[in-house]
Amino acid sequence: MAAAGDASGGAEDGQGWRRRSAQLGHAGRPAPAGTMDLGPVTICGEATILHGGFLLASRLCHPKPLSELTKSDWCKVRKPVIDALQEICTSYSIYPPQPSAWKKKAAVILWSKILLLGASSPSVNQRWKDDVFFSVSNMIPEVNHTVLFEVFKAVNAPRLFVQLLMALPEHVCQQELETFVKYVANETTPEDVSFFLDVWWEILKHRDEQKDRLTLLFGVFSRQHLPDPDEPPHVPKRFKSDAPEFPTIASLLLSLMEGLQLIKGSVGPAKTKCYALANLADVLSVLVPAERETTSLPARVYLDKISLVVTLWVRDCENRYNKRELDEKVKEAERSVSLLSVSKLWSGQLVSQLGFLCSLLEEWSAELQGLLNNPQEICYESYRLLDSLDSLRKKLTSGAKLEDLEKETGPGMLEVGERIANFLKKVNSQGRGRHSDSSLVASVAMVIIDEKMERHAEMCSIFASEKSWASSKDWLACLGKNKELFQKPELVLKLLETAASLGTAADSAQSHELQTKGLKVILDCFLELSLLDKNTVISGVLSRWGRQGLSGILKPIGEGFPEELNIAFNQIILSASGEGFMKVVNTVARLAVLYPEATVKKICNLAVANLGTHHFLAEILCSFPALSIPEPHGQDEGISLVLACLKETVTDKLSSAKEKEHFLEFLECLLQPSGAIPLLVPAEVTQNLVIPFLRSDFPHLELCLQILDMALKVPSDQHWIHTCHPFPLIFCLCKLLHEFTRYWHEPPERHSYSLETKDVVAGILAQLCDVLLVQKDAVSLELWTQSVAWLHKKVKALDWTIGLRLKNVYGEHFKNEVPATLFEVCKLPEDEWTSRSLPTYGVGSGLLAWLECSCVSTALREQMLVLLKVNMDNPEEVNLFSKGFLLALVQVFPWCSQSEWRRLIHVIRSLLEREVLYVPYSLEYVQHLPLLNFQPFACHLQFSVLLLRGFQFLCSSSGATWLPVEAWKHVARLYCLSLSELLGSVKSVARCQRHPAEEKNVTRELSFVYIQMFCHALHVAAMLPEGTGEPLLLLSLEILSQYQMLCDSDESLGRALRKANEKHFLESITENVTNKELRTMLQQKLSKL
Repeated sequence: MAAAGDASGGAEDGQGWRRRSAQLGHAGRPAPAGTMDLGPVTICGEATILHGGFLLASRLCHPKPLSELTKSDWCKVRKPVIDALQEICTSYSIYPPQPSAWKKKAAVILWSKILLLGASSPSVNQRWKDDVFFSVSNMIPEVNHTVLFEVFKAVNAPRLFVQLLMALPEHVCQQELETFVKYVANETTPEDVSFFLDVWWEILKHRDEQKDRLTLLFGVFSRQHLPDPDEPPHVPKRFKSDAPEFPTIASLLLSLMEGLQLIKGSVGPAKTKCYALANLADVLSVLVPAERETTSLPARVYLDKISLVVTLWVRDCENRYNKRELDEKVKEAERSVSLLSVSKLWSGQLVSQLGFLCSLLEEWSAELQGLLNNPQEICYESYRLLDSLDSLRKKLTSGAKLEDLEKETGPGMLEVGERIANFLKKVNSQGRGRHSDSSLVASVAMVIIDEKMERHAEMCSIFASEKSWASSKDWLACLGKNKELFQKPELVLKLLETAASLGTAADSAQSHELQTKGLKVILDCFLELSLLDKNTVISGVLSRWGRQGLSGILKPIGEGFPEELNIAFNQIILSASGEGFMKVVNTVARLAVLYPEATVKKICNLAVANLGTHHFLAEILCSFPALSIPEPHGQDEGISLVLACLKETVTDKLSSAKEKEHFLEFLECLLQPSGAIPLLVPAEVTQNLVIPFLRSDFPHLELCLQILDMALKVPSDQHWIHTCHPFPLIFCLCKLLHEFTRYWHEPPERHSYSLETKDVVAGILAQLCDVLLVQKDAVSLELWTQSVAWLHKKVKALDWTIGLRLKNVYGEHFKNEVPATLFEVCKLPEDEWTSRSLPTYGVGSGLLAWLECSCVSTALREQMLVLLKVNMDNPEEVNLFSKGFLLALVQVFPWCSQSEWRRLIHVIRSLLEREVLYVPYSLEYVQHLPLLNFQPFACHLQFSVLLLRGFQFLCSSSGATWLPVEAWKHVARLYCLSLSELLGSVKSVARCQRHPAEEKNVTRELSFVYIQMFCHALHVAAMLPEGTGEPLLLLSLEILSQYQMLCDSDESLGRALRKANEKHFLESITENVTNKELRTMLQQKLSKL
């Protein structure tokens, strides 16, 4: 007896058939190329054989025709019919033989012929045109349902029977099934029972799958010749491939349950009783109303269930699937655990059928318990009965709670559920089947994946995460064969986890080889993902294994990774032109999965070390936003991998100005990439690359300041500034400015930055204050007030000029606080200015404070010029002011940055032009009184003399030890800066003054000014400590060059004598230069005049 349905229509092989012998007239050799038409049925050798078999059967049952054959008569005609079928199904007219094809053709021919007997058939003349089966069916004598059903039974084809049954129109399908049930119930044999249960089971498993052409033709034929009487007549003129409507399964299942009631007395062995009850329980499970919609089994339960079914079939030698290949077993088992979902029964029918189930359980209980409690008799039928009853019990218990049931139905359902539960309690746990071993479960999952069965996607998830399977060659082969199914980020991550779990277990050469091959396939799947999905995987790798990725788990990767990394990036640098960008991204993605930290570090190092690659490398890095996700735990909690590597580069990897420049360009590309989403945002850059290092003793302070400047200039919504503790950040910058007040008092080795960094700090402070003011409304007034008060309190301990830089932030909360002596030289409005006690600013320090204020900013400089009070009518006050100004200038001068000194230059020139500052011009470098107009150049000459006097004070015996060597070099550079600007101003004035009639006069005046500046420069150079006046050498040469150009353009009549006198004067001045190298260079320059 067959215990379950067949794997497929084509798999039904009619057990017991023999291959046709060569004596029957067909050579056992392949036919010529070309295959049998599996569509329309035409006359051919096979049809002739079938015709012969039925003619012989008709002769054997004469005088009774085959159309009146009864069940008891079948034994007379069975042999010729079955022999004919056997012969055509094993025919070698095509190679290889296709038994299922002709089996189905024969069934279609017989069934279509029977259906036409009861229909109002068209004329023969019309049929041969419309009926695709006419040519063959017309050859066969008239037959009835007895022949049809017995043929299906003989060839053991319940699945084919159900496939063709379900292709019929709904009303015909119902009629044919009822005819089949009546046939089985009449003179029932064990074979009838077995086939009836098989058909029932196949209907439960039936799915409306893609039909082959022959099945579709059969459906079209039946609809054409057997229209529904309730529908308007419609005769299609040509074949349509549309599938017929799916029959109402509930009505079919009711007919089958009624059939079981008719034949229950003929159900014999205990296995068959299990089979029948399991069918009945399964029907009731799908028909009972449930509290909620039935959901699919969890994937793992589904796999275990299929595996258990296969295990039972493997162990049961009597089962029809015992000899089948594993893939066929799995396909059929998969059908058996995926039953139909159909419409529910009304309460009356349900109660009736539940009562029938209970009666059978009670009637057959003793025999069933004997089978179920015998461990030696465990089989598929017994397992299925227990599983079906348990499923029904659960459905009844939950369904009984529904509110829309009839009054008596709910209690009835609960009672049946209890009776089933009591029955199941009597069964030993061993009777419920054994668990499948792990290797079989793995094999089943691989078959489902290989064959891409219904839930193969869920099996892929289990396959990817089941670590115990991954050490086999079969697992690797399945993965390699189905790579496209695993190209999802969640599956790739599970595969990587599985591969990583084998890292320590791989202790042999073979294990290492499998591991390496498996990882290669997994990485191939990874590389096929979209860029978004690649980032998902990289993020998962970082969260699971941290910055070392897989290399920290898998030894072979860790050992060979450095070499692989170098080779890969050498190729990347060579392709930095941008060709094959996605190929490069894939290469980096692969490296990032294996060892994220080493990959990012390599990119950072290359961007710093290789000129011109920063943009390309930043573009690559911006393709992986997963690398910029902050880490939730570990040493650098809250910091992304990219930032951690950049931070390390800032602290350890930058050794030259060029490398710092490359780093800044690289960072800018990450903040503002062209055509990509920024990998970094200003807030995190400030928090991680600036704030931790914003102190005077950090070696790369200037770089940090440049990074902060860059972050502030990134065009974005600047709300981010509030996440960076802006007021403490401002205070850090203020402290740095304060450090510059004692810059020359500290040992040079403590300075990791130049005095010019003061301008950078001041500029960033101003910019930060402006940004903060724009975002002022983003915080509450109370918080703002508290923060400003805190800042004011902290800054009060620093140099007093720093508070002036914060006036915009202080707003109306605090006034400008300055030394009291400043009020002596300025008319300061008391609503904005207030004095503070500063012991270092005693009597007479007002001008010093005034100059220090003028250095702070351009706006404050202009304000100081306006507010300065000097009584110009009092010669003594003017004279005192001028002397005091020079003394104050000497004190401020060495501490000025270039920007501050330029502001003071402007102050000096403004005071000279307004004649507030009195600077008498001495004649120490004049041989005779020149009768020239020096009015346009008066301020220039006075300014040069003022600087000379200042250096005379600065370099006097009392101040010679005041400054260190580096400070003298600094003041030398500032002096050169001022004289260079003075030189440019002189030329500009000369161009405005020059007219054709006065050209000679302007030339002589310019000549005089150049000579005076040259002499002053040499005088200052002579006063500076040895080794600090090098900048003045270049300045002197530049002045001589300007003088030479002027001489070359002089065309006046007295030019020769004047040039000779001036040259002699310059040579005599140069002779006094003590520095031999400088003197020699100047003399060489003068010799060319």
